[in-house]
Amino acid sequence: MQSRRTPPGPGQESVWDYPRPPRVEPTTARIEVRFGGQLIVATDRAVRVLETSHPPVYYLPIADFAPGVLVPVGGTTHCEFKGAASYFDVVAGGARSPRGAWTYPSPVEGYGELASRAALYPSRMDSCTVDGEAVQAQEGDFYGGWITAAIVGPFKGGAGTWGW
Repeated sequence: MQSRRTPPGPGQESVWDYPRPPRVEPTTARIEVRFGGQLIVATDRAVRVLETSHPPVYYLPIADFAPGVLVPVGGTTHCEFKGAASYFDVVAGGARSPRGAWTYPSPVEGYGELASRAALYPSRMDSCTVDGEAVQAQEGDFYGGWITAAIVGPFKGGAGTWGW
């Protein structure tokens, strides 16, 4: 059973107010990701995917990544809302994060903005920031949510939350 909803304070959002099916929304937040000791992407052209009980997942323009950072790998998974996901290894500074990023190259209707963007698992990167604030990774590492001080839960992903 779901834990008690944390009421949002001023300037905060509750993941329990996010919709299902998920919504894609643009953000002007400055997103920076470091991996292998290098800045691999910095952008203010991201979109967020918001879904009930999940921290936002940021999708960053593939064109904004440093060259060679995203290496396509085989295998797909399927999201009931967005369609078939393809994966990338993330490679920089001699480090490799197997399947550390994903994209929806041919998403279903309503999710077209994701086709030219990739999302990253923050737990597999050196650091991820939103407007300079360090991101905390969503527990469980299945969904790849980005938690900041502006987001309150509880969040799906950790032990005992799969039934929410």
